[in-house]
Amino acid sequence: MRDNNNNNTREEERSSSSKQQQPQAPMSLKIIDSCLRLSVVPLSVATIWLTVTNHESNPDYGNLEYNSIMGLKYMVGVSAISAIYALLSTVSSWVTCLVSKAWLFFIPDQVLAYVMTTSVAGATEIVYLLNKGDKIVTWSEMCSSYPHYCSKLTIALGLHVFVLFFFLFLSVISAYRAFSPFDPPCDSQTNNDA
Repeated sequence: MRDNNNNNTREEERSSSSKQQQPQAPMSLKIIDSCLRLSVVPLSVATIWLTVTNHESNPDYGNLEYNSIMGLKYMVGVSAISAIYALLSTVSSWVTCLVSKAWLFFIPDQVLAYVMTTSVAGATEIVYLLNKGDKIVTWSEMCSSYPHYCSKLTIALGLHVFVLFFFLFLSVISAYRAFSPFDPPCDSQTNNDA
């Protein structure tokens, strides 16, 4: 009888100690997370460089620079913020005291994923209007007059889209880290049966 009580007590101690320990994300997930974050930095810097240095002159229509279009300024700002955040979060993800605070990564990852989405949408519209124009508002296409400008801007947009996809993956990873310690919700039938 004592052996049964001792075994039950030991099992209860093991289960209570295992409940107190939060599950750690696998090392492979941490490496993928760090690689994605580090990949954001050069892509964002390349987006900024391509956009800021992009200018072309046309004798008929004048000079076209990124300062001329407000949406491109927004894209450059978002790229700068994402590069800085990605670098800082990569470094801090390897600091032990911050790794246990999954919410420190979850919330900014979500915010940046949404902000990147708006930035990509705005830049895509700009590239579309430069290529196709809008005849209803008498905005003619400009890429025939500024072909070099449009090609560099299209490349910058492509890099920006890659950064968006990386942040979408990062937001899923950080959501997994933030919510994996919690039990899944119970359905109403399970609660009624108990």
